[in-house]
Amino acid sequence: MNKAELISGVAQRTGFTKKDSEKMINAVFDTISEALEKGDKVQIIGFGTFFIRTLKEREGYNPARKEIVKMPAINIPAFRAGKNLKDRVRIH
Repeated sequence: MNKAELISGVAQRTGFTKKDSEKMINAVFDTISEALEKGDKVQIIGFGTFFIRTLKEREGYNPARKEIVKMPAINIPAFRAGKNLKDRVRIH
């Protein structure tokens, strides 16, 4: 599913226009992104939790120069599925 399909699905389920549904979806994504930028986690009970995971400084290999390079520590967004979501997609 891509973003356009998500917008169509939300519009169909809510009865809102696609334009209004797009505004709502963008607002949700922006709100989650802003919270993560501040270092906060976003917990949606029954769905899951968005949070920041820190990758430690590590060594990598640059094949073009054939040398080992130091890669700095970085923050990446992560998601942990909640129980209800896991139960809905679990293969029996």
